[in-house]
Amino acid sequence: MAQKFKDAFQKMAQNIPKGGGAGGGGPGRGSGAAKAAGRAAGSLMLAGGLGYGAYNSIFTVDGGHRAVMFNRIIGMKPHLYGEGLNFNIPWFERPVVYDIRTRPVNLQTLTGSKDLQMVTIGVRVLHKPDPNQLVWIYRHLGRNYDERILPSLMNECAKAVVARYNANELLTKREEVSAAISLELSSRCRGFHVLLEDVAITHLAFSPEYAKAVEAKQVAQQDAERAKYVVLGAIQEKKTIITKARGEAESAELIGTAVKRNPGFMKLRRIDAAKEIADIVTGSGNKIYLNADSLLLNLLGDADEKFAKSVHGERKGWFKK
Repeated sequence: MAQKFKDAFQKMAQNIPKGGGAGGGGPGRGSGAAKAAGRAAGSLMLAGGLGYGAYNSIFTVDGGHRAVMFNRIIGMKPHLYGEGLNFNIPWFERPVVYDIRTRPVNLQTLTGSKDLQMVTIGVRVLHKPDPNQLVWIYRHLGRNYDERILPSLMNECAKAVVARYNANELLTKREEVSAAISLELSSRCRGFHVLLEDVAITHLAFSPEYAKAVEAKQVAQQDAERAKYVVLGAIQEKKTIITKARGEAESAELIGTAVKRNPGFMKLRRIDAAKEIADIVTGSGNKIYLNADSLLLNLLGDADEKFAKSVHGERKGWFKK
């Protein structure tokens, strides 16, 4: 803007007639023109200064932001400037605008668990500055406060909390671990006037050796469970065989007793067998020429009588003994 004023002044100086013109009034006219040019230049400089001061005496604070003011004479002013149009003294005061909206920051660190297993843990933190302490934050931490304090605090708190748990507890008690990290980190950040809204574990990984050991343990447990079921199956199969054998023995004993007591039992069995054979033969399209005795179809023969006589003969022999 000063350059524009300078260029305008030079153009006005070039338009001023230079002394000696025709007639006796030449020098007087030149002097009056010079005074007029000086007054015009002064007016332009005054207007430019007023415009510059007016332009730099206002500043706008966007939504979700707050501003603090630095004064070249007294330093930081304790007053906070809210959203909208605000005023300041040009050159003497300089506004510093802070974003007070929630912002995320991520950290991934390698640490050791209680049982000395190396764990890679990733933590995501949602944070924002305390709007009522922006003057303190600017005076002690500056505008990039989150880059100054959060990485070191997150790293320290995450390692301190993970060291309290075993490797398997980090998986089974993940919510508890996250809450402990949040409590520890909130307590530390409160001393720097930084507010935390959420702390979450986004990544949790163990060393390759531990992962292999866990996998081998799972495989061994599955094999043990499978072997246990195989043993139980064998025991049940053994019981089934024993039960079946006992049933067959008892069935044979009952059949023998029934035959001895009533020879008609065999006739009944012969009739049942003859029915089944007759059904098979009648359902077949082939012609069969066989002896009826061989097919158990001779129900009117004397086979049963011979069998009955033999049974009675044995009984008489028993009584003779």
